[in-house]
Amino acid sequence: MKLISWNVNGIRACVNKGFLDYFQQVDADIFCLQETKCQPQQIKLELEGYEQYWNSATRKGYSGTAIFTKIQPIFVQYGLGDDFEENEGRVITLEFDSFYVVNVYTPNSKRDLSRLSYRLKWEERIRNYLKDLDQKKPVVLCGDLNVAHQEIDLKNSKSNQKNSGFTAEERAKMSMLLQSGFVDSFRYLYPHKEDCYTWWSYMNNVRARNIGWRIDYFIVSSRLKDSIRKAEIHSEVLGSDHCPVLVELS
Repeated sequence: MKLISWNVNGIRACVNKGFLDYFQQVDADIFCLQETKCQPQQIKLELEGYEQYWNSATRKGYSGTAIFTKIQPIFVQYGLGDDFEENEGRVITLEFDSFYVVNVYTPNSKRDLSRLSYRLKWEERIRNYLKDLDQKKPVVLCGDLNVAHQEIDLKNSKSNQKNSGFTAEERAKMSMLLQSGFVDSFRYLYPHKEDCYTWWSYMNNVRARNIGWRIDYFIVSSRLKDSIRKAEIHSEVLGSDHCPVLVELS
C-alpha cells in the first residue's frame, strides 16, 4: 500500500504547477494534502478512482486538509471529535478495516512564538487522540507536523535553536509522541541519512542549495514498523515550498 503526504501550500496554485502530473504518476492508494487553502466548491478535481474528503478552515484561503483515497473507508472524522477548538481544518481521520490514517496540519508556533502555548496544548491533545486510536487499530499519521525533530533534520541546527519549529518544547513533544508507541518511518529506515529535507524557504534560492528542514512525516504505530517497505522524500517535485513524502507498507 502506497501513501503520499504533501503540504501543497494552496491546492489551486499547486494544480497550476504540475500537481496532477505528479498525482497520476505516483499512483498512490491514499494521497493526503495539507494547507489546501481552499473550500471544496472552489476547485473541481477530476480524480478517477478516488474518493475525496476535505476539511477546510472556516477562514477562506487558510490552512485546510484533504485526503484522496482508492480504498473505501468505513468511517470518516473531521477534527479531533471533541470540544477542542478546531475551526482551521487541520485533521482528517479515515478508518479502514485494519488501520487508521490520520492526516494532520500542525499549527505553526509563529516566528515570534506567540502561538507556542496553543501549539503545545495541541500536541498534548493530538498525542492522546492517537494513543486512543492505537488501542483499537494501528495508526498511520502523516502530514506537515511543523517540527524538525533532531539536529539532523535541518541544515542549520545551531542558529535555529530557539526558532519556531525547532524549539526545545516542540521537539520534546515529538519525542513524547514517539515514546508513546510510534515510529518515524523515514528515520526507522535511515537513522543517519543527512541532507534530507521536505521544506525550504522561498528566500535566497535556498532550495537549490538544499538548505531545508524535514518537517513532513509518516509516523506509524510501532507494531507496523516491520511493514515499512519504503520511506521516500520526493524533493525533486516542485509546486510548493514543501515536497511530497511517501511511505509504502506491506
